[in-house]
Amino acid sequence: MREPIPISVAQALADWERFDTVVDARSPAEFAGDHLPGAVSAPVLDDAQRAAIGTLYKQRGAFEAKRAGAAIVARNVGTLIGTLFATRDKAWRPLVYCWRGGNRSAALATVMAAVGWRTSVLEGGYQAFRRHVIDDLAARAPRHRFVVLAGRTGTAKSRLLQQLAARGEQVLDLEALACHRGSVLGGMPDAPQPGQKRFETLLWSALRAFDVQRVVFVESESRKVGQCQVPEGLIGAVRAARCIRIEAPIDVRSRFLLEEYRHFRDDVAHLRGLLGRLVPLHGRERVAQWQALAESGHWLALIERLLAEHYDPSYDRSMRRNYGAIGDAPSVDLPATDESALQAAAAEIAERARLSQPSA
Repeated sequence: MREPIPISVAQALADWERFDTVVDARSPAEFAGDHLPGAVSAPVLDDAQRAAIGTLYKQRGAFEAKRAGAAIVARNVGTLIGTLFATRDKAWRPLVYCWRGGNRSAALATVMAAVGWRTSVLEGGYQAFRRHVIDDLAARAPRHRFVVLAGRTGTAKSRLLQQLAARGEQVLDLEALACHRGSVLGGMPDAPQPGQKRFETLLWSALRAFDVQRVVFVESESRKVGQCQVPEGLIGAVRAARCIRIEAPIDVRSRFLLEEYRHFRDDVAHLRGLLGRLVPLHGRERVAQWQALAESGHWLALIERLLAEHYDPSYDRSMRRNYGAIGDAPSVDLPATDESALQAAAAEIAERARLSQPSA
């Protein structure tokens, strides 16, 4: 009878393609918090069952908890084999992991191996993977040559990153990974932010897919993107990188933002509440004026005032403080934000980035 094959994180990542499926045996809540790339959720204990076994352990001891847990795990493993994995043929090769590489992954992997599947178990489980992500992200970030798109709010930097990606350039879109536009009004409607662990795994996955011999385009972000914090090594590498400034007239920026943030027109009360968070910075009188413009539907006037009175001064201070290369950065003009204008600007950005790189 086959036995599960223990494998380290480094070994698994070095030969990732050999696994047909990465199987997460933890609870759904643990899986939602973060998981290995491409993993599928196959909980041997669901959230309620895991909590109940934990309570039993505290109240009646390890033996009682293990006995009760084993019965539940056995039923759940049987269900998984008969449903989620029912169509897998004899050649299927899964990699199974749990929190620490302990009982949960062992229970599922043992049955899988007994069926006849060539089953590997991740040594140290998710915790070992998490340590690898932290260490490798810190080591990997400084190896890349970043080019930073710098520009005031409304210069369509995220759209330009998308255009660059469509051209085949390497792009690290921090706002897309964090599901946040990086300001007090930057929350994405109907798209909650990932937790910090998940954000870091997504960053690590993106960086490890890049060629270190080619530039990586990234936006000039703050250390925090909503509630997600960019790791120290990565933010340091980005802030030390070459910049390209995007310049656009305020009317172009205002109309672009009017479309990008159109969801606020359907929820003025929510917008008022968010603007209220700026009272400590701007005082009640000025914020009340902004809120009144929102209430009366004077959207372009509101956007132009927010740009002139809040966003532009804040952005300029942040750039002077954090991006030392901004003073010598070449600029690219963005006279409009339609598709053709964005394509033309992206082409110019790519060319300027190529010309700015040191010769091999």
